[in-house]
Amino acid sequence: MAHATALTYTTAAAAKNVDRRRHSRVPVNILGRFMLEDRREYPCQIIDMSPGGAAMIAPVPARVGERIIAYVDHIGRIEGEVVREIEGGFAMRINAPLRKRDKLANVLTWLANRDVLNLPEDRRHERFTPKNPITQIVLPDGRSYKSRIIDVSLSGASLKTEVKPEIGMAIGIGKMRARVVRHTEDGIAVEFANIQNRDLLEKHIS
Repeated sequence: MAHATALTYTTAAAAKNVDRRRHSRVPVNILGRFMLEDRREYPCQIIDMSPGGAAMIAPVPARVGERIIAYVDHIGRIEGEVVREIEGGFAMRINAPLRKRDKLANVLTWLANRDVLNLPEDRRHERFTPKNPITQIVLPDGRSYKSRIIDVSLSGASLKTEVKPEIGMAIGIGKMRARVVRHTEDGIAVEFANIQNRDLLEKHIS
């Protein structure tokens, strides 16, 4: 009887350890949008994530217990409830079936490996100057500023601008989403949320 009890305890402990590994939080820096219960939408930046939850920086607060729907780059739609407030944002519990949690775990593993192996700014794509180099950058609070594109690739751009949003901030450039990865003498360098097609890039960046 004692042996059976010990075996049951060991099995339960092992299952708990597997579940803990499955829900380990991964530091990330990915962009998205989220919707509150009143259907208002805002940009956000996910700073850490697991298959069971996420912490995000957001321009507006969300109350504990509020239902959230978010669309996150590389991941897609997630939904759940706010569990606590954090500085500059909130943490949410993700409600998803086991199959989706396993898929999310695989994506997070890929993102973690990508961040370890790649440089902060992706330089794998040829850089060029768009036909119309004048664009607008839009900050999370809605303020916009005229900027000049110095050069651009399918994955990022360098811009001459008077304002320098903090590194990691999610911003809009024309009709595109990006995040600031570096400050330069005359402006900023950004990484796009998604790899672009050159024709669409020319159309949407200005």
